[in-house]
Amino acid sequence: MDKTQILSYIITAVSIIFVLVTHEWAHGYVAYLNGDTTAKDNGRLTLNPLKHLDLLGTISMIVFRFGWAKPVPINQFNFKKKRLGLFTVAIAGIVMNLLTAFICMFIMVNVELNEIVFVLLDHISFYGIVFAVFNLIPIPPLDGSKILASFLPDKFQYFIYKYEKYSFFILVILIASGLIDKIFSPMILFVYKFFTNILV
Repeated sequence: MDKTQILSYIITAVSIIFVLVTHEWAHGYVAYLNGDTTAKDNGRLTLNPLKHLDLLGTISMIVFRFGWAKPVPINQFNFKKKRLGLFTVAIAGIVMNLLTAFICMFIMVNVELNEIVFVLLDHISFYGIVFAVFNLIPIPPLDGSKILASFLPDKFQYFIYKYEKYSFFILVILIASGLIDKIFSPMILFVYKFFTNILV
C-alpha cells in the first residue's frame, strides 16, 4: 500500500467519523433543548469521537459504506412537548449532516484550498448527504422511523420500538440486495446537484 492509498483511507475515516459524531451530537443537543438531559448526563453532549463511535459500526462504514455510531440515550418522557420533541430530535441528525455538507461545499467553491483539505471537505459533504438520505429510511433504528413515530399514536410507536432489534436484519438484506442503492442513489445525486446549483 503506497502513501496515496494510506492518505485516502485516512481522509475517508476522518470524514466518516466527523459525519457520525456530529450527527449523534445533534440528537443529544436538540433533546437537551427539549428538556431531556439524558445525553448530557451520560457525557454525550460532546464532539469527542470516543464518546460516540461504535468500533464495529465505524469499521463497517469505512469498509462497506454502511455503519453506525452508538445511539444517543434519549428519554422522551422528559420532553416539554412529547411529539415536537420526538420529531425535532429525530430529524436533528439529518439536518446536521445536510448543513455540514452544504457548508463544506460552500467553502470548496469560495475558498482556495490545498488538495488534501479540498478532498477532505468533499468527502465530508458526500458522506453527510449519504448519511442524511440513508437515515430517512423509515425502518428502526434509523431516524426515518422515529420521524414517522412522532406522528403516530402511542400504540404504533410501541410496535415500532418493540421490533426494532429485528429490523436491523431487514436493513442488511435490503443493502446486500442492492435495493437500497437503487432507490436512494438518485436521491443522493439530487441533493448533491441541488446544493451545487445553489452555490455555483
